[in-house]
Amino acid sequence: MKSIELEKPQNGSDNFHSHVLPDDSPAGSSILRRSVVSTLAVIDRELRKLRHDPVDLVTRAVQPALWLLIFGQVFTRTHAIPTGNVSYIEFLAPGVLAQSVLFVAIFNGISVISERDLGIVHKFLASPAPRASLVLGKSLAGGIRALIQAVVVTALSAAIGVRLNFSPVHLFGVLLLVLLGATVFSTFSLIIACLVKTRERFMGIGQILTMPLFFASSAIYPVSMMPDWLKVVSRLNPLTYQVDGLRRLMLEGYQGSLLPVLGDGALLFGVLVLFVTICARLYPNLVR
Repeated sequence: MKSIELEKPQNGSDNFHSHVLPDDSPAGSSILRRSVVSTLAVIDRELRKLRHDPVDLVTRAVQPALWLLIFGQVFTRTHAIPTGNVSYIEFLAPGVLAQSVLFVAIFNGISVISERDLGIVHKFLASPAPRASLVLGKSLAGGIRALIQAVVVTALSAAIGVRLNFSPVHLFGVLLLVLLGATVFSTFSLIIACLVKTRERFMGIGQILTMPLFFASSAIYPVSMMPDWLKVVSRLNPLTYQVDGLRRLMLEGYQGSLLPVLGDGALLFGVLVLFVTICARLYPNLVR
């Protein structure tokens, strides 16, 4: 029997999470099963930490509220930004959601540096768990953390009069796109952590990257307003496509999307596969 041992839970228990994989299964199905089980085990571990310290979720919810209630309300009155057939506050709401997801996800990598210092990453690497599963599990857990932002922004947007599409299909699409986008940027954060390896460097680079990613997207103004060079950067920015898909899903009758929603989702999924592949190769660098 093979056993995958993962790190102790944060509640002080001496029991390790173990998942037993039978040796008599076919090689292909064994690898797939090991990957799935390892990914779910890492997600479970991360969510256990969240349940024991939920304060971070509350504090993260403050930022989108400030953007909608202050920035959005002021710029709605100026009528300076062309937003097509929707008001500026309606145009802004999906952008604020994407921004808050970005800000939550981009600093996810600092936790893996702390785990390296505690010797937890060494245990992960010593297990038979595929490296891609370790990366994807941690990134997906970061994506799940970001789902609370979708609830907060949607509720607040409805409260201030934004015309939202409450179709169950559209609401599910919003959650799925938030999860996908947060997982992309969580994986990007892990790549940075694997390269810089220290908290101080990570915080500095994270802060440097966050604002350019945000302002070089269509979160607070349409791509058509940008200078030509910034339009090119925006088209290469995954956040632009997350915002684009969220506007199509959240707003009734919104026109002006870059791609169909499925196109936005497919592009983000492709970026995620690329980032997970890169990060899986870099992950062992943390302990070198």
